[in-house]
Amino acid sequence: MLFPCLALLLLSSSGFMAPAFKSEMTTTPSSEPLQADVELATKYLKHFYDLKDEPTGRGKRSDSTFSSSVKDMQIFFGLNVTGSLDSQTLDVMKTPRCGVPDVHDYSLTQSTRWNKNQITYNIGRYTSRLPRSTVDSLIESAFNAWSAVSGLKFVRAHRNNADIMMEFVTYAHGDLYPFDGQRGTLAHAFGPGPGIGGDTHFDDNEQWTAGPKGFNLQVVAAHEIGHALGLRHSRNPDSLMYPNYRASRPGNLLSLEDIANINALYRPVQLPIYLNPWLFPRLMQDRCAPDMSFDAVSTVGDTLAYVLLQDTFMFCFLIRYLWIKHNAQPDIKEGPISNFMPKIETSIDAAYRIPRKNTAFLFHESMFWTVKGSTVRGKPRPLSHFGFPVWVQELDAAVHIVKTGRTLFFVHDIYWSNSTFTFCLVIGFMYFFIGAQVHQYDFTQKRTVGVEKANSWLGC
Repeated sequence: MLFPCLALLLLSSSGFMAPAFKSEMTTTPSSEPLQADVELATKYLKHFYDLKDEPTGRGKRSDSTFSSSVKDMQIFFGLNVTGSLDSQTLDVMKTPRCGVPDVHDYSLTQSTRWNKNQITYNIGRYTSRLPRSTVDSLIESAFNAWSAVSGLKFVRAHRNNADIMMEFVTYAHGDLYPFDGQRGTLAHAFGPGPGIGGDTHFDDNEQWTAGPKGFNLQVVAAHEIGHALGLRHSRNPDSLMYPNYRASRPGNLLSLEDIANINALYRPVQLPIYLNPWLFPRLMQDRCAPDMSFDAVSTVGDTLAYVLLQDTFMFCFLIRYLWIKHNAQPDIKEGPISNFMPKIETSIDAAYRIPRKNTAFLFHESMFWTVKGSTVRGKPRPLSHFGFPVWVQELDAAVHIVKTGRTLFFVHDIYWSNSTFTFCLVIGFMYFFIGAQVHQYDFTQKRTVGVEKANSWLGC
């Protein structure tokens, strides 16, 4: 899940080593935090950032473990990364928010999306703070915000087995995630799936309203519906999926990021893409469409990325589809990704290759595949293998700079530099595929030196 699609490609020019993202600062707290603040922070980090309880028999909580979780939270919210409970960090922790964790969600055993485009919902227990008709109208408006920008249709069903069951409850209410009274966590929702999947709960101790005072039910409901559809929290404060409640929002509930994410998740919405007879011919015909964009782009062979044959090829990924172009030949091979790599039946978000090891890494959400030569090796592994903070659940792009031996990983407006891979000498430009354009970045000048259509790389 994402900002507008970003793919990276590295080709020949002069080398440059980008600085690594700095996750620590040398700020020293002026005073020790109050015990009440430590207790609040501990509870917050355990729920939202997976802070673990200390093993039985160990006394005081490990300072390094606690500080690491604080840093994860500070990185997510774009705060100064001190690892200490400064006033800014505590203010964010005290802000009313969604109850879904930032580092995982309530859908670990559920599907990532509904396998249909018509989804039913029902409202069970109501709140006494608003008339029933007002609740119905606000909830309907929240669903309409998503249906207006996607191919999804929401139908209210007056039965207890609807896909998304909504109700107002208090404290412990039977799902192992109790509410905490006024303010604190406002609501939570479970990801798509059978049973409790999709269910959405609102804390009835809150002051629910239809306007700017208290907590606007339409805004909170639209956020939780995003989770019920399979979306995670966003680090972007302009996104509806930002975890903290915002008292005022622009006229349009959804940001461009929200719109891109829901369409990426539910495109297509009816059949698995590798079985959809309508979509593939359309992709074959539309690769030269003026608004054509790619999910991930990489060269292969002697340059970067994934290798099937000798020499250099370019791979362009979109949804679960793949185009392959040889550098010296006009023809283009294309088809479902699974036609070329049978073990992979998902879309690809990012890809890079280490030439000397003849090994590529293909990423989809929180998992990645290792490809050796032309063979997918083993099962997909979790993204946490690379040592990212726990809130990083997917990549926007990745690229290996062979001259420096570093790999750059991009997530929203942050990048990490990993230097644990083999060093060998290849130099290059970096190409950023953003939407329908590709930007050529010159390392030496440290600026963009050219812009062209993304599909020009496929001969268009």
